[in-house]
Amino acid sequence: MQLKIGIDFTSAARERAGIGRYARELVRALARRDRLNEYLLFVPRDAHDDLLRFGWPANFSIKHAPLTERVLAALWHRARVPLPVEAFVGAVDVFYSPDFLLPPTWARKTIVTVHDLSYVRMPECFPDVLKRYLNRSVPRAVRRADLVLADAASTQRDLEDIYRLPSEKIKVLYSGVDARFCPEIPEAEKTRVREKYKLVAPYLLSVGTLQPRKNYARLIQAFSRLSNFELPTSNFQLVIVGSKGWMFDEVFQTVERLGLQDRVLFPDFVSDDDLPALFAMATLFVYPSLYEGFGLPVAEAMACGVPVVCSNASSLPEVAGDAALYFDPRDVEAMADAMRRALGSESLRDDLRAKGLARVKRFTWEKAAGELLECLTC
Repeated sequence: MQLKIGIDFTSAARERAGIGRYARELVRALARRDRLNEYLLFVPRDAHDDLLRFGWPANFSIKHAPLTERVLAALWHRARVPLPVEAFVGAVDVFYSPDFLLPPTWARKTIVTVHDLSYVRMPECFPDVLKRYLNRSVPRAVRRADLVLADAASTQRDLEDIYRLPSEKIKVLYSGVDARFCPEIPEAEKTRVREKYKLVAPYLLSVGTLQPRKNYARLIQAFSRLSNFELPTSNFQLVIVGSKGWMFDEVFQTVERLGLQDRVLFPDFVSDDDLPALFAMATLFVYPSLYEGFGLPVAEAMACGVPVVCSNASSLPEVAGDAALYFDPRDVEAMADAMRRALGSESLRDDLRAKGLARVKRFTWEKAAGELLECLTC
């Protein structure tokens, strides 16, 4: 039996990275897989249409609301006006939101993805306005939903502990890695990206929005402690890729205080076309995050054959397994020591590289889309 399935595609039409990329990759994989059911992708009036471009099959259509995202959020999640999403997409059997919140809906089945509960576990990393909004809206969404998808088992445990959700209401759905993230990047492409971002030395790479949870200030402090480390690559740089999020002043202040303006680079947001080469050319990928729902950049680094050194917090050991060298993200010296160990041993880097390439095979968008399809239709 054909189902009508509504999907809140707002984040996909708003954010180039993070949850926006998650939603695009997952739903595009779903579109490649399912030609039976009808899908209605809901977006607000101010959607970035360039992010919606894809060879959508005939059973997928995009439905624009006449209201902006801000107005819809105010109506649905602040004022709690019971205007159903069906007013914009038409009747649906199932409604899925990949971004924490559920709009009012008459669908007989609802599913929501909660990527992490960092705003509860680490409230100091969030602006007060955002914390209040999430603490008020997410509990309502998970109570209303028939099924809650979690990015990792660590998030499932948080949902059980914090919101007292029964385990049978939660399913872990791992993210995937696009095939463009691979070790075989043409030299011409590497040269193009190296010149575009003015990469003049070997570098360590980290990827993620600039915000306190990503722990970049400590990473920069740890990087500064490598200055006396005698290696042929002792002139390496630290490249931190990501747009400015919130509460990021400490990151730039740390660079200035330590006099590392010439050695720490901030390319800002980097397009998906450039990311694989940036990963593949890195000496190490370092991920110091204090809390992650999944940690997609870790998986993408492994797929590109880059040795990973990362935090031992939340989901990261679950994702990287034995393919990473771990450190306590609050211990600057431990972080520096882990980087020293990896940089000082080519055999260790080779081992991490091989284990990463093997482990990342379990994370594909096709697999994720198949599991989502089962959730939507069962």
